[in-house]
Amino acid sequence: MRLFAATAAPMRPLEPMSGPALVFVAIAISVANFMQTLDLTIANVAVPTIAGDLGVAPDMGTWMLTSFATPLAITLPLTGWLAQRFGQVRLFRIAVVLFVLTSILCGLAPNFESLLVFRALQGAASGPITALSQALLVAVFPAKKRNVALSVWQTTTFVAPVLGPIAGGWITDNLTWPCIFYVNAPTGAIVLLVLTRCLAGRDNPTRKLPVDVVGLLLLAASFGSLQLLLDRGQNLDWFSATPIRVLAAIAAVSFVALILWELTDAHPIVDLRLFADRNFTAGTIAVTLGFGVYYGALVLVPLWLQTEQGYTATWAGIATAPLGLAGIVIAPLIGRIQGRIDPRRLATVALVGWGAASFWRMGFNTDVPIGDIAGNSLLMGAATAFFITPLVSLSIAGLPRERLPAASGVQNALRRIGTSVATSIAPTYFERRSRVHTTYLVDRITPFDPAATDWINSLEHAGMSTRGALASVSRSIDVQAHMLALNDFSFGCLLLFGATLLTVWFIRYRRP
Repeated sequence: MRLFAATAAPMRPLEPMSGPALVFVAIAISVANFMQTLDLTIANVAVPTIAGDLGVAPDMGTWMLTSFATPLAITLPLTGWLAQRFGQVRLFRIAVVLFVLTSILCGLAPNFESLLVFRALQGAASGPITALSQALLVAVFPAKKRNVALSVWQTTTFVAPVLGPIAGGWITDNLTWPCIFYVNAPTGAIVLLVLTRCLAGRDNPTRKLPVDVVGLLLLAASFGSLQLLLDRGQNLDWFSATPIRVLAAIAAVSFVALILWELTDAHPIVDLRLFADRNFTAGTIAVTLGFGVYYGALVLVPLWLQTEQGYTATWAGIATAPLGLAGIVIAPLIGRIQGRIDPRRLATVALVGWGAASFWRMGFNTDVPIGDIAGNSLLMGAATAFFITPLVSLSIAGLPRERLPAASGVQNALRRIGTSVATSIAPTYFERRSRVHTTYLVDRITPFDPAATDWINSLEHAGMSTRGALASVSRSIDVQAHMLALNDFSFGCLLLFGATLLTVWFIRYRRP
């Protein structure tokens, strides 16, 4: 009962800690963030298995992902208001409890409908964990070590999405799919034990705020409809489908109404006045754009490897695993040196590294060896370690402590929307560009082209029928068209990383 009820004794302020208590708290908060971030991707590879076991079509199975992401997108920007009302530590502990309970219920779900309900509740509990993990690490670390705290948070944020598909595939193949959700139970229990013992009686001051019902409804309508649009757009062929057009209209109208209402309300549920701070605005734009483009590549490269290059899910994971490994090694080192270097220079290193990796990927062909793919992933992962920590520290450096949960919630919400946009647009762009290249390549296959004629004749001489030779040519054209589409996508990434770099240098920096 102590977890949910206010205690009679006055709360001590949430101040910086030291010694073993700080180490245990930092690990517990980071593990909680890793746990919920992992859940974003760990279930992706299990969708066909879960759909088959629960008797629904694989296309319907993707609603399991949508039902998690949509409530998450809503509760992330809501975290600042909830933290003021209930306290950061108490809200974080409640969110972890709810996340663990709903994870267990997901594993026990008797049918697909109940699984969707439990996944939605799990996603709603994930929002405060994401936002408050960042705010709490900043709060409990001394000011001189704040960069180390953000590096720890960044490591868990970047590594979890890379390891999720690998862990999900292994668990699904070797155990059963409910174990994907059950693994959260012992982890969450340990996190709660550490936080209860080390942060007992500590929390930020709370105040009773009126509920901004209109703002809450507009927030749910705008972020919820946008997330649904992004999740279902590719399956429904985007704006050619009436549901997508309706969702787009709801998202646009409710978003404009949300901005107008929150800027005039005395107790807004989302603190949009944060964007009056130049550093917060520029830093948030840079984080959203840069991380979104990075995440688009993170999603598209494994997809290309599996659908066009013949890689299994395991080997695609191995080829891209250096993305996470490099971040684990480098991110803590960045936290140590950041205080002595202009953070904008560190972010520049990240964006130049990402741009170099994109330029390298522009030269890939269908015979690219796995070593080059792994090397490209290693460069992307190494550059990643220089990105979020400097920008987050710069964007929130001038904000008072009591506004950190709201700032973290809004920034993480927009970052999450950026990744959702990238995850939805990247495969669509990939397929449509491949169709364009297919058209041009097919135009070359005529009886009057000696190279095309020789190609088909060589296949027939190898024992293929005419139909089989044409099918082989068609498959080769498709593979080459997708390769060219990936090259085009990489060029687009290069341009967007350049735009992010310009945004970074709009941030003001004053040496401590």
